[in-house]
Amino acid sequence: MEDREIVREIVEQGRTGLFTEIVKRYSGLVYSKALGVVRREDLAADVTQTTFVKAYEQLAFWRGERLGPWLVTISMHTALHTLEKEKVRRAQPVDNIADNIPETFDEEREEMILRMETAIKQLPSGEQELIKLHYYQKEKTADIARKTGLSQQNVLVKLHRIREKLKSTLTTMNCALVISVGVTLA
Repeated sequence: MEDREIVREIVEQGRTGLFTEIVKRYSGLVYSKALGVVRREDLAADVTQTTFVKAYEQLAFWRGERLGPWLVTISMHTALHTLEKEKVRRAQPVDNIADNIPETFDEEREEMILRMETAIKQLPSGEQELIKLHYYQKEKTADIARKTGLSQQNVLVKLHRIREKLKSTLTTMNCALVISVGVTLA
């Protein structure tokens, strides 16, 4: 059964047991995306469960072809919200903050950030704008779609392709860095 058919059966015919099929199809995808954000298996499992609960509650409003992108969007928002809650939960009194400031500068992290910024600057301006809206300004894909005139699905696809392009660029940059370091050491 296609996703649309399953959703129609659940919403219109009340066959709620079919939601299990949606969970089977997409739980791996949702979990892996959540784990990529929260970086903890227990939190990723919680995010996955919450994602499917939210999806079930909003199923009647879904209007896509495939549930995967929609579920990933819910998962990403849920994961980010979970991280924010964790950050607040782990917050320390202001008195103790100075005690926990690292004394050393993390040069490797700074270099990674610089490489990422360089890779982003190599993107076409339209792709740079999507990255800025989504990651820097924390815009939701629906808002980006309205601002850019693209469909929300198109925004999701473009963001995915941009991330893949950035991964490739960063891999190439890292290889070039290793080669240049190897040449200077030889």
